[in-house]
Amino acid sequence: MSATDAGPAAGGGRPRYVFLGPEGTFTEAALRQVPGVDGARCEPVGSVITALGRVRDGSADFAVVPIENSVEGGVTATLDDIAGGDPLQIRREILVPISFVLVGRRDMELSAVRSVATHSHGWAQVRNWAAAHIPQAEFIPASSTAAGARGLLDPETGYDAAVCAPLVAAQTGLPVLASAIEDTAGAVTRFVLVSRPGTLPAPTGSDKTTVVVPLPDDHPGALMDILEQFAARGINLSRIESRPTGAGLGSYFFSIDLEGHLAEERVSAALAALYRIIPQIRFLGSYPRADHRRYVVRPDVTDEAYRTGQRWVQGLLGRADAS
Repeated sequence: MSATDAGPAAGGGRPRYVFLGPEGTFTEAALRQVPGVDGARCEPVGSVITALGRVRDGSADFAVVPIENSVEGGVTATLDDIAGGDPLQIRREILVPISFVLVGRRDMELSAVRSVATHSHGWAQVRNWAAAHIPQAEFIPASSTAAGARGLLDPETGYDAAVCAPLVAAQTGLPVLASAIEDTAGAVTRFVLVSRPGTLPAPTGSDKTTVVVPLPDDHPGALMDILEQFAARGINLSRIESRPTGAGLGSYFFSIDLEGHLAEERVSAALAALYRIIPQIRFLGSYPRADHRRYVVRPDVTDEAYRTGQRWVQGLLGRADAS
């Protein structure tokens, strides 16, 4: 399913996408992988919250935002914002390999760098390199890696260098002081395409489902009450993260990715059971995995196994009616 199959564009005409900008971010690289994006209206915005807010208020049809990094873990701004407010739906995931360069001002040597701007997730992925090569440099938070680099084009900006994607260096013409500075080779960031709730893509056999499950009260076994619904049905969790709700200490929700699609009996049964326990559960979508890796379903929790069990029970109920 292409993104444009999800529903009508805001205001009619071409679908409108927003992404964490400015131009040249890894998020834009993720956006360019979305089928059907060519010819669409694409606009960079300053934050994840702004991007998701534009989808909620209807001024954009889709947002592409980062949700997880293989080194640094979950992107908290996305996890927190998508868990509350008006409901949203994840329609697909996109994986982008991550590599960084250090760019600086004209005629600057690496040894002269005293301050470096970038996004906090970018800095987390190069801090060991920075400690070894520019230990004197102070980290300056930026709204994105591209924003930090583009700030160097302003002579009034108060920092010396920036960590960004090689594409941004090429776009801006800023001198590259060092290349491939990431601490972990092969790092990947996972992005999601988000819209207002609509139809679900058909199951492919290589799918993920994302849910947000609030912890209703803090008691022994509270997390086990949630996990056993998945374990009993042979569902693997590919990601689970706890986040504070903001309502006070001890108040948390769990952001969960699980293998499978809502259309599968085992997945729908697990979520129905969770809903009975925690009606505040939020379904964020079932969508194809970006890596296309197929999962193995235990024979006792296949759709056919569920149907066989249901037929057996119906047969028993029929005997009861006959008596």
